[in-house]
Amino acid sequence: MDTVTVRCCIAGGGPAGMMLGLLLARAGCEVLVLEKHADFLRDFRGDTIHPSTLEVMHELGFLDALLKLPHQKVPRINAQVGDFALTTADFTYLKTRCRFIALMPQWDFLNFLAGRAACYPTFRLRMNAEVTGLIEDAGHVVGLRVATPDGSLAVRASLVVGADGRHSVVRARSGLPVEEFGAPMDVLWFRLSRRPDDPEDSVGRFDRGRVFVMANRGTYWQCGFVIPKGSQRQIQERGLAAFRDSLPQLAPFIADRVAELGDWEAIKLLTVQVDRLRRWYRPGLLCIGDAAHAMSPLGGVGINLAIQDAIAASNLLAASLREDRVTTGDLHRVQQRRAWPTRMTQRLQIFLQNRVISRVLHGDGSLSPPLFLRLLARFPLLRSIPARLIGIGFRPEHVKTPSVWPE
Repeated sequence: MDTVTVRCCIAGGGPAGMMLGLLLARAGCEVLVLEKHADFLRDFRGDTIHPSTLEVMHELGFLDALLKLPHQKVPRINAQVGDFALTTADFTYLKTRCRFIALMPQWDFLNFLAGRAACYPTFRLRMNAEVTGLIEDAGHVVGLRVATPDGSLAVRASLVVGADGRHSVVRARSGLPVEEFGAPMDVLWFRLSRRPDDPEDSVGRFDRGRVFVMANRGTYWQCGFVIPKGSQRQIQERGLAAFRDSLPQLAPFIADRVAELGDWEAIKLLTVQVDRLRRWYRPGLLCIGDAAHAMSPLGGVGINLAIQDAIAASNLLAASLREDRVTTGDLHRVQQRRAWPTRMTQRLQIFLQNRVISRVLHGDGSLSPPLFLRLLARFPLLRSIPARLIGIGFRPEHVKTPSVWPE
């Protein structure tokens, strides 16, 4: 087995892993990011880049280059509850450089981060490198076991970071206790073509027993059909034709293109889970992003929170990591910094799941909009509150570690 030694090894080349790798390398830390796939090209990953993340890209001097990549701007989020239509979040009220959510294929965003990180000599990215287990010594995590096309690899590291998502191998092998909160729903993801005369704005449509989200991606609609938890089989048993026929009932203008869903392979299942680790770390190991706290897709805030974790971890660990003196106290401070915004975001998501989504899916009560939606419709300034919660979050992070390299 080949062996590699590095100061910090990050499992997972998603938004949290790539952002942390970039920031640590920028701060002069030797870092290796392991990504199990050969590329970042995977459909139905979260494609939202929130205003707080765009603000960080500005702080790094990357914003103008990032926004040259193909993207769509979402300045507001709309909803339709039965026949009642309104704007639920208006990002133009935010006091940020970018007052919109940018919709960008995640592989483009990750390739952009990888390209910027590669400019720093202390950064390495290894693709086709699947983490299979931890290397431990007297209760300390001292590295990772990795499977590559060329054989097994042992990576020895002063710090291992698990940023490998909601199905994290690092988390599973660590033995860290997980708190599960459940979710009443899953989501069927698919694409439908978009025509020039279609509506411009993305929208969430709520009807009795059904929730349908459509995001404008320029040439196509990214669609999310919310279903009761575990009901995919029943939907498939009713037949693809019945599923296709149900879509124009929620969005009549797509009736002429639902035939684009030629088989069930075009419709992917996102299994929704909400959980978090009680403790995010062990000696030599830290989990961040979805590996530390799986989020509901509500608001698309999971990516935002993962990136915020990475920024906080870099701010708190870079100096100690450069000098190879990271302690469990340092790791505790990362969790302490990020635990409160994580808890608050999950509480809000769980409230909306149970009080809004679940009631709609199970047809409980009337479809009259709840009071807070009626207030948003009547007082436009109130739309800045959900805009801040979605676009900025409860505790936005800013890059505090200076670059050690000429910019």
